[in-house]
Amino acid sequence: MSLYAKRGVSAQKEEVHAATKNIDKGLFPKAFCKIYEDVLGGDDAWVNVMHADGAGTKSILAYLFWRQTGDLSVWKGIAQDAIVMNTDDLLCVGIYDKMLFSSSIDRNKNLIPGDVLQAIIEGTQEFFDTMRSHDVNITFMGGETADVGDVVRTIAVNGTMAARWPKNKVITNEKIKPGNVIVGFSSYGKAVYESEYNSGLASNGLTSARHDVLNKKYKTGYPESMDNLLQDDVAYIGPYDMTDEVAINYRNQTFNTLVGKLLLSPTRTFAPLVKQILIQHFDSVNGMIHCSGGGQTKCMKYVPENVRIVKDNLFAAPEIFKIIQQSSGADDREMYQVFNMGCRLEIYTDEKTADQLINISNNFGIEAQVIGRVEEAPKKELKIITNQKEIVY
Repeated sequence: MSLYAKRGVSAQKEEVHAATKNIDKGLFPKAFCKIYEDVLGGDDAWVNVMHADGAGTKSILAYLFWRQTGDLSVWKGIAQDAIVMNTDDLLCVGIYDKMLFSSSIDRNKNLIPGDVLQAIIEGTQEFFDTMRSHDVNITFMGGETADVGDVVRTIAVNGTMAARWPKNKVITNEKIKPGNVIVGFSSYGKAVYESEYNSGLASNGLTSARHDVLNKKYKTGYPESMDNLLQDDVAYIGPYDMTDEVAINYRNQTFNTLVGKLLLSPTRTFAPLVKQILIQHFDSVNGMIHCSGGGQTKCMKYVPENVRIVKDNLFAAPEIFKIIQQSSGADDREMYQVFNMGCRLEIYTDEKTADQLINISNNFGIEAQVIGRVEEAPKKELKIITNQKEIVY
């Protein structure tokens, strides 16, 4: 059993998928989000999408860093995580503007004071203001903040996003076919709309990242930060303190940052980039995948049945993933199944368009490259070739 499973979580969410297998899949079953007819407007030419997600256990990392350092700014990053995990899922069905967002915050009031709530709410509005400056409009519709200490140990930050969109402008993934190439967009670095280096970790696999990287002082000092049924051999088994410094080399420059900062890098949104891609090249985008839960295997849920996805030119994994793998001893198969490994968005297109998408991405300061291709196959398969090894899912 993997360390991930021993901690009571699943990268593939098998039980969730089993529980929802009989639910209506919407108009386009392979689309990244469920797409429904226009219930709100009653227009056959439009569709409705509503999606819910959140920062997950990354909020526990923010709690630990804040308790240790007193730095409230990390909570603004958690606000961004909860938004972007919704926004960037909607991007993958073609929606990049005029979205509605409602937040949901559950806290233990005895541990999470009002100034933390204020930082989260202010961070939410600041993120929307930044997006608006890049012509991506998201309306903050308020939300619910509940004091439920009997339910949550520290805090859970989630949200719901909705949109109404033209039916002829949605991405359904049904056009993905053999001969397509896959353009990958990096999750790490510094986009033109980011204020500092982003580790690329985003908001998936954080339970493993937290316990594999951080040391036992967090188990003894902050028992509220973990499941009390967790066995000692999988609880905070790493070598690092949140305030330990590590060196990062990026674009031929080396700088030091804190382990905690790498773990808490706010999830990058691709919204400004994807808006430009879809305005200029909508007809050439055959599919889009947000490599969130399930990491580099996420595509297996959404691509057609008789294809082989080959990823043989992925980005070299940035430093945070090296730290996690060295701390945990996880093999490459598990790492690519849990984490995005430096590539969090995939667009399936033709070779000619691929070069144009890469150029647009470079203008936003986001590294992009062709990471693989789609082949014909008797059954659906994913092949990742990395570190001179072939991993088949």
